[in-house]
Amino acid sequence: MRAVVFERYGESAEVREVPDPVPAPHGVVVRVEATGLCRSDWHGWMGHDSDIALPHVPGHELAGVVEAVGAGVTGWRSGDRVTVPFVCACGSCPSCAAGDQQVCERQTQPGFTHWGSFAEFVALDHADVNLVAVPEGMSYATAASLGCRFATAYRAVVQQGRVAAGEWVAVHGCGGVGLSAVMIAAAAGARVVAVDVSPGALELARKFGAVECVNAATTGDTAAAVRDLTGGGAHVSLDALGSPVTCASSVNSLRRRGRHVQVGLLPSSEGTTPVPMARAIALELELLGSHGMAAHTYPPMLELVRAGVLRPDLLVTSTIPLTESPTALAEMGTASGAGATVIEPWR
Repeated sequence: MRAVVFERYGESAEVREVPDPVPAPHGVVVRVEATGLCRSDWHGWMGHDSDIALPHVPGHELAGVVEAVGAGVTGWRSGDRVTVPFVCACGSCPSCAAGDQQVCERQTQPGFTHWGSFAEFVALDHADVNLVAVPEGMSYATAASLGCRFATAYRAVVQQGRVAAGEWVAVHGCGGVGLSAVMIAAAAGARVVAVDVSPGALELARKFGAVECVNAATTGDTAAAVRDLTGGGAHVSLDALGSPVTCASSVNSLRRRGRHVQVGLLPSSEGTTPVPMARAIALELELLGSHGMAAHTYPPMLELVRAGVLRPDLLVTSTIPLTESPTALAEMGTASGAGATVIEPWR
């Protein structure tokens, strides 16, 4: 099969022929119809993830068709249309038993713990626990975005952030995850303030439901701007980018007893990230992490997509062939990241 391979961190990847994967007894091989280009893939390429062993094939946000099935799989067969969370759970550890597969103690992640979906085929573990059926009529490009950025944003806003209608929600960073969070929060009836350095990203955020926008490139104190716009601070604030600056700004944007949700990865290369803990104590803030979403919690989100309440398809702003993926991956470090880029490996 063809796949995007890199042999050194931060150096050019290339498309080459590699052996086809074989399913584990509990797993499947999926023919990849679409896979998202995510900032997490860039972090992996840069060497920010200790799980990656070189040479490596990135990609973790995918949808496609089951090609081969392991002998122990009971719920899936060849030809099924599927997507998968980026955290593939084991199904048997205490966290999985509690229904918290997104923090599985023996999790695997395509594109990190093993070769991923920037390829024509990808192997996925524990299929009966992790696969999610793609509804008929949903495009593979839309389904691919659900596995990481959209599902991550949904859990961050709805399950972790516990957003309620009428609340103010601040979203710091309007790339794929951030724009998803804007759309989801607005659909829940919240009033959204979008924060980004890119006018184009802020324009998209307003299109997807933001009622206020703050350009962090031209605003001296973005947290103060959010507090002014919201009459004292957001009820919920998300760092959807992942940097010391956006993390601190998100916490400082909150009103008393507000809820900060950290969604964007904070790479170890940045060192230990300082958090405004004095403010967290004084205002009794909640500081929450959000790490993907378990497969069994997808149905409510899928129903909102089916009903047209949520439109993840509108977030896809670019579709590229596999041959353009190495360049697009490298450019993630400097591009504004507005919207979502989807790779179609069969092109």
